[in-house]
Amino acid sequence: PATLDSASLCVYDTPFPSSSFVVAWEGELPCRKWDCECAFSRLRSCCCGAMELFEVEDEIFMRMMDLSKRLFQLGESILEVIGGIRIAFTASLSHKTNCFGPFTRSRPIPYDVVTLNHGSGYNPALGIFTAPRSGLYSFSFSVYSKVGVAGERMYYKVRLMRDGEAMASTWEDNREDSEDSGSQSVLLSLQQGGQVYVELLNGRQLCGNAEGLNSFSGSLIYPTLA
Repeated sequence: PATLDSASLCVYDTPFPSSSFVVAWEGELPCRKWDCECAFSRLRSCCCGAMELFEVEDEIFMRMMDLSKRLFQLGESILEVIGGIRIAFTASLSHKTNCFGPFTRSRPIPYDVVTLNHGSGYNPALGIFTAPRSGLYSFSFSVYSKVGVAGERMYYKVRLMRDGEAMASTWEDNREDSEDSGSQSVLLSLQQGGQVYVELLNGRQLCGNAEGLNSFSGSLIYPTLA
């Protein structure tokens, strides 16, 4: 027979068939999954449930591993979906003549030196970017002009256009600078087929262009539903 005191008593799934204060027990202890040796011979704490705690810990760990795996698979799926969407371009105006313009009407600047054109959205012959798909895009352009003689009029104005509407511009009109430059960067939402270009206003001109200083670039940040 095993003699117990009330301080060492542990509560079991199956209660002792005697009173709540057990002083003796004959036969096998009904521990089930409990650690009887721990409960009666070593500690007075809840270590008698150690096996259950270990099982719960293992189960939580396995669930966390499964969740981590699912998150990784989700990330891979997202990359697989958007990985093929590569839309970006960079182009600059080549130094063909001393001045580009002036013209009797505003016209797109044909940036003809193309160094990047992923997605084939940019047309160098027209200087126009046509969105291959709907999304949020980033565009930037730089403008440079140089007059030949001190005191000659610096007179240019260019605008970034989206579907015929001006989104940003930069300009210069004075006789004090012999050369000047400017730049703009914007974020624009485009529907598939939407067009963006940089135009030189009528009567204005860009002179003394050095290759690479007049440029136009853009890229897709993320796609959206049409």
